[in-house]
Amino acid sequence: MAVEPEHASVNGREGRERPSRPQRTHHDVADELRTRIRTGVLQPGQRMPTQAKLADEFGVERGAVRQALRILQSEHLLTNVSKGAPAMVAPDLGASALLAGPGAAPQPTMVALTPRIAEAFAAPHVEIDALCLTAVSLTLAIGEPLRRIHAGELKPAKIDVRVLLPSRDIDLAFPAPVDASATERLQRHWLAHRNAQGQVLRHNLLTLRATHGIDVNVSFRALPFTPPVKLYVLNGAEALFAYYTVKRREQQIDHEQLEMYDAEGTRSVLFAFEQGAGPRDTTFVEQSLLWFNALWETISSELVLTS
Repeated sequence: MAVEPEHASVNGREGRERPSRPQRTHHDVADELRTRIRTGVLQPGQRMPTQAKLADEFGVERGAVRQALRILQSEHLLTNVSKGAPAMVAPDLGASALLAGPGAAPQPTMVALTPRIAEAFAAPHVEIDALCLTAVSLTLAIGEPLRRIHAGELKPAKIDVRVLLPSRDIDLAFPAPVDASATERLQRHWLAHRNAQGQVLRHNLLTLRATHGIDVNVSFRALPFTPPVKLYVLNGAEALFAYYTVKRREQQIDHEQLEMYDAEGTRSVLFAFEQGAGPRDTTFVEQSLLWFNALWETISSELVLTS
């Protein structure tokens, strides 16, 4: 396979001099290396150049290179990412790893959300805005970057998380019982689940203040409607969107099987849109953030995570 000039230094060859260009970010470095892996320029099992060589090639600090490599490691594209020996392209690179990054085919929320959240946490200032039914997917996905923070692999300086959830004072469109007589019981069950997930999310994030000195802010507000979609806006640069598809199913509530109309959010297919990936993607991200901010600042209300 022919190697383009901009790829030459990664393959140990002398590249031609390139004109000066704007300062790149760790996201830019990760995107370029990800492309080289997916297109076969970097082969499974191939050792990467040193962080010093990559920093020189891309014109960035080594810290930006380390952040980029950690992003690709979270997507299972690289192994052995550390301050020591050069990283290696995953030797057992499979389809699941190739689909983890941006621009890939849409995947269920619990497959696609975790690596995107982990990448967002590589930024110095993490900003996550989420609109969802219970926050269970977000709570689970944040577990991986929290683990990496506690392991010393990530240390953002500031984390701001805003979450919009349905109000306890509305009649939910879903989950809703087939038999209307069970509405109050199902509403109590949903409310307890919503509050528990929100409390776990808030506790796990706020703990970072004491353990790592990170400036953390977690805010919740209540929506006056049941959201038919879920939305995550990450660092103002990426929007992840999924439909809540309502189905009829059974679930045990208070030791009794209850038929209901509900949507399982963790299996909702997540579509990714990124700033800079084209006019449509850029506009979708901008409009998603505009929409979220409008809901946050207008018709939503204070939300207290108590029963």
